[in-house]
Amino acid sequence: MKRILKNTYLRTTLLVLSGLLLGWLIFHKSSPTEPVKPVTSIHAKHQFWTCSMHPQVRMEGPGQCPICGMDLIPLIQNATVVGPDAIVISNSAMQIANVQTSIVTRQLPVKEIRLFGKIQPDERLIQTVPAHIPGRIDRLLVNFTGEYISKGQTIAQIYSPELVTAQQELFEALKFKDSNPAIVDAARDKLRQWKLTQAQILQIEKSGKLKEDFPIQSTVSGTVLNKRVNVGDYVGTGQSLFELVDLSNVWALFDAYESDLPWIKKGSRVNFTIESMPGKKFSGTVSFIDPIINPLTRVARVRIEVRNPSGMIKPEMFATGEIKTQLGNAKALVVPKSAVLWTGTRSVVYVKSADSTKNTFTLRDVTLGPEIGDGFIVSSGVKDGEVIVTNGAFAVDAAAQLAGKPSMMNQQPGTKNKKPAPKNKSPEAMDPNMRM
Repeated sequence: MKRILKNTYLRTTLLVLSGLLLGWLIFHKSSPTEPVKPVTSIHAKHQFWTCSMHPQVRMEGPGQCPICGMDLIPLIQNATVVGPDAIVISNSAMQIANVQTSIVTRQLPVKEIRLFGKIQPDERLIQTVPAHIPGRIDRLLVNFTGEYISKGQTIAQIYSPELVTAQQELFEALKFKDSNPAIVDAARDKLRQWKLTQAQILQIEKSGKLKEDFPIQSTVSGTVLNKRVNVGDYVGTGQSLFELVDLSNVWALFDAYESDLPWIKKGSRVNFTIESMPGKKFSGTVSFIDPIINPLTRVARVRIEVRNPSGMIKPEMFATGEIKTQLGNAKALVVPKSAVLWTGTRSVVYVKSADSTKNTFTLRDVTLGPEIGDGFIVSSGVKDGEVIVTNGAFAVDAAAQLAGKPSMMNQQPGTKNKKPAPKNKSPEAMDPNMRM
């Protein structure tokens, strides 16, 4: 009896506990969950790099554009759009992209032209020492180029059968000196035609002996440029033995590109330096401009005559020259080269709005004049006192492209710079860059 009561009690207890558990599962309402807080990074905002020509490119570090190969620039991510054409860039974004500005000013335009060239001998001072007597060279007293020869110096010994015959004729004529002096004068004149001096002729007459080897003396002074004869060579009358040059005056020959020729005139002042003589400066005036352009190098030679009494300036030395030409007497608007962006047919700059407290920039087309130093003369497009972007213009232009604003590749706001695909061409026949 007791055992039956005990089993009944256990079943009742289990049923009650099961009912309580089931009721809790059915009617229990879970407490509202707390909203998940966004995880904030302790690191600074991640910087991306883009291409000024292809703003769709995104890289996590500097490098080159995979489409065109240009160097990537920092992406301005904090730019906002104000107005139909303007774009605003925050101070932090300008610091990241290293955007710098400057004021457009007027200055006296001076065209600076750099020239590169060499020192060359003065062609007018190059002379030849010829052989006045035909014969065989038995001895050379000058044996290498670069040696200096003085006027009257003996440079070679020559054996001449013709000269031996002329001496014999002189000796025969001397026998009739008293009865027929004209014959003696004719024999002497024949020796003078071979450039024998009066002293040499008198010495022959006094000795009464045939002289087989005669000295060849230089008629000019200078440095040997070319040695054209060797021992044992047979030479004729007038044949060149040595080529000499006087280096007391030299030429500085510079190469001027055809685009620079309009700014170079005869008489223009040229300041130049010589690479092998650091610290020394030279100057001269343009004495000649080659009228013919070299078809291969597209340059013309510009000549400056230089005095060289000490001989320190030597041919083939490298020289670097500079010509400064003033373009008129009136001041002109000048912008730095780094401020100008080219699109092939247009030249543009980014101008900062003067009536805005923020960094607001607008694209502006400009008309460029001559290049002067590190800048360009501007004919139209900007005014005196306006502020333009002089560094980081590509970064500003990339931000404008992303915003759909006028840029160097997008002249009208809201337009897209996409070229239609060529007709009747498969994707494989298109530009490989278009398939990326």
